[in-house]
Amino acid sequence: MNLVKLDPFREVGSIRNEVDQIFDSFFGRFPIRRRILDSVWVPLVDIEETKDHILVRTELPGMKKEEITISLNGDHLFLSGERKQEKEVKDKTYLRIERSYGRFERVIPLPTEIEKDKVKATYQDGVLEVIIPKAEKVKLKEIDIEVK
Repeated sequence: MNLVKLDPFREVGSIRNEVDQIFDSFFGRFPIRRRILDSVWVPLVDIEETKDHILVRTELPGMKKEEITISLNGDHLFLSGERKQEKEVKDKTYLRIERSYGRFERVIPLPTEIEKDKVKATYQDGVLEVIIPKAEKVKLKEIDIEVK
């Protein structure tokens, strides 16, 4: 009979490896991510709030202005469009295709009332910038303190 030394942490290591694989596949460190997300494109968005407005920046490289739609409905900003894949040429051999194509839609809930008629959008160098002014009644009002 052989004696086996008890190692209470052996199973913990195995569980940790499994959890690491789940996180790696979710965050894109392994090819599994490409299989899951091959047909999904979600442009990256930064949302900033100041005392006067909400600023939404979206990365949309390679798109034309005409391919992007911006709309407001209630307290949500809708960004949508389609980035079309370049036409395949039969004599090309791709070693890797990592860029995503297809339709997208981002729905951004707005945290406060806004001035819908004063919203402005610009598109430059692949970045869409939407400036959404806050309604006057919700803007932060500063009060001066009188010193006596």
